[in-house]
Amino acid sequence: MELRHLRYFIAVAEEGHITRAAERLGMQQPPLSQQIRALERELDVQLLRRKPRGVELTDAGRALLADAQAILAHVDHAFATTRRTARGEEGRISVGFTSSAPFHPFVPRVIRAFRDSYPLVALTLEESGTNELIDNLRHERVDAVFIRTPVADPEGLVITSLLEEAMLVALPDGHPLAHGDGALTLAALAGETFVVYRRPNGAGFYDAILSACHAAGFSPRVGQEAPRIVATLNLVAAGLGISVVPASLQRMHLDGVVYRRLKGTAQPTAPLRLATRRGDSSAAVRRFVELVGQTAKSFEVGGEEVGP
Repeated sequence: MELRHLRYFIAVAEEGHITRAAERLGMQQPPLSQQIRALERELDVQLLRRKPRGVELTDAGRALLADAQAILAHVDHAFATTRRTARGEEGRISVGFTSSAPFHPFVPRVIRAFRDSYPLVALTLEESGTNELIDNLRHERVDAVFIRTPVADPEGLVITSLLEEAMLVALPDGHPLAHGDGALTLAALAGETFVVYRRPNGAGFYDAILSACHAAGFSPRVGQEAPRIVATLNLVAAGLGISVVPASLQRMHLDGVVYRRLKGTAQPTAPLRLATRRGDSSAAVRRFVELVGQTAKSFEVGGEEVGP
């Protein structure tokens, strides 16, 4: 028995007439009658009772009809799901991000846009440090990650630079430089104690800040290291020093912290990158990467900036 035999039988049963069923199926009446008789011979039962003006179901035919309709509905659903999955319109995707990434408006915007565009794709989110995210990406525990710092060993990965964000200086509310007009130079911070994000693999914000300070003529005095970049703000609020953070972190309205813009040459910047596995076969991941790229271009074209 083939699926087409069930479709033929259902059409005849629902129409109650061989000729009308043949028209509905786009075929001639004699071949359809032959197929129905072949189905009855295969099952060794009478499914239809011929009448002067049409056909009616026997008890056996009514029993088959319900199951045949359920079988074809399940098959049609399976086929539709398969096609949607192949197009990236259905499936699963896990997206990771570092603790500071969601504060940039780009990340929640692209997540929201993907959910709106592909509502049948199950999207899960995971926050972790860069090293953990990259390890999870390599071991297929996540499918794409938003990161800030460079990847020491990018083999097997695709690292896409999305945006460059300005950085601000975060100061305790009672600091002499906390309240003033205009932007600060890095040189004005030469005598300060810095609170920094603990550098993963010796790279990232830590080195960017050090390089910018050296270009400004001084080597910063590091007093505290925080395990997460957002945690540096808690240490600043406690008066343990100042910090240089991505501009989007000022969205955290933390009591006791004031943000000031920086000016001058060789200012540190905070990049936003997307890391994925090279050659990933998931259509849903490809759709996500395409949407991320399109959204990044709209940010650049629209001239949207994050900062004071």
